[in-house]
Amino acid sequence: MSANLESGFNFFIGLGGPAIMFIVLTLLALLFGVSLSKSLEGGLRMAVALTGMSAVISLLTEAFGPALKHFVASTGIQLSITDLGWAPLAVITWGSMYTLYFALICFALNIVLLLLNVTETLNVDLFNIWNVSILGLLINFYAHNIVISSIFVLFIYTLMLLNSDAMKPTIDELLNYEQGNISTTAHPSLLIAPVIFLINWLITKLFPFIDKFDFDADTLNKKIGFWGSKFAIGAYLGVFIGILGQQSVANVFKLAFTGGVALELFSLVGDWFGPAIEPLSGGVQTFMGKRLRGRRLLIAIDWPLVASRAEVWAVANILAPILLIIAIILPGNKVMPLGGILMTVLTPALLIVTKGKVIRMTLIGTILIPVYLWSATLVAKFITQTSVAMNNIPKGFGKGQLFTSIDSDPLEKIFAVICGQGINSLDLQKLAISFGCLIVYLVLFAWYYKQMKKRTH
Repeated sequence: MSANLESGFNFFIGLGGPAIMFIVLTLLALLFGVSLSKSLEGGLRMAVALTGMSAVISLLTEAFGPALKHFVASTGIQLSITDLGWAPLAVITWGSMYTLYFALICFALNIVLLLLNVTETLNVDLFNIWNVSILGLLINFYAHNIVISSIFVLFIYTLMLLNSDAMKPTIDELLNYEQGNISTTAHPSLLIAPVIFLINWLITKLFPFIDKFDFDADTLNKKIGFWGSKFAIGAYLGVFIGILGQQSVANVFKLAFTGGVALELFSLVGDWFGPAIEPLSGGVQTFMGKRLRGRRLLIAIDWPLVASRAEVWAVANILAPILLIIAIILPGNKVMPLGGILMTVLTPALLIVTKGKVIRMTLIGTILIPVYLWSATLVAKFITQTSVAMNNIPKGFGKGQLFTSIDSDPLEKIFAVICGQGINSLDLQKLAISFGCLIVYLVLFAWYYKQMKKRTH
């Protein structure tokens, strides 16, 4: 019997990430009372999105790989790790059965915290559970301890929900929501907000005059126009890497066009993931609404909730060239920014904390960029080895070549690696560092949470 179960499990895993998620999402949606057609639609959308994202990654890596290799060989600058944005992490996590386990325990925790009145937020943005799952997979990669990994995931998820509560009044102010609006966001990328708040507080204390130089983001976006579009930024990257890699004129043109289409397709295909999870999210929301009648219930969705604010895109465009320059000169960085060149993993949190002050957003973003680069460098081994183990290595990558992701939760990723390594080797120094970082992290979050509540009432 056990042999048959093992054989069945191996067959199921062998279907591949897209097929697994098609089956699982369809069944989960049905479980929460979603109609058969809508359940199938969500599962199919997810499978197509995963397949499409893998195809775009392969397109980018096959084109840029040779130029990047030549650049490293000819200059000696060790930017040998290719950044593919958030896509590889989503593919890794949604192709892992652990993600469904983490989603289940996080959903259960959310219900418990709602019932205990610890939070007002119900997170229905189930797709982005992969951002939390990757932290669990990362710490388990080193610690080989699913209990520790689960505790860490639940800890981060709790902070996500509390952060959503704290940010809600500021979101209402920024988006001019009427009283009674229940929309918010609990996206994991927003957990960088306490650090942003600290830097913003220091700027207020030390350089209060800086706000005199602020400007209107809408006007800036109109002036930049096409030159700040994804098409254009992708083309700049292609030309930049082609020249650095000493490519022929024909290849530079090819890289420019490929970069343009890849960045545009990353955004386009990325938009497919949200609708894929909507049937299940709707089922969960309906299920919970019936059981929490009379209680205020905030519904948390993805970070594009604040994407209508021009500052998000203006600062992303400003930070793109800054990210490239810092990547080249930053000690300890080995990542060439590509897929994550638009820092939308950072700009929404900058917007909410600074209330849209562009100068502050740009300054704080520049200060924090090194953390994202160091984190991406640190997790490259995990991302590459996991992708190889899942037989999901992008085409165009040679044996031993690393790739990574400039993505959300850089501090949490660094903590996960240090903590996981310390647990695995019983390294007292790393364990002590982990404990010290955890205390600082909690104290900073508590102060930030209190200040956000005070400031917005």
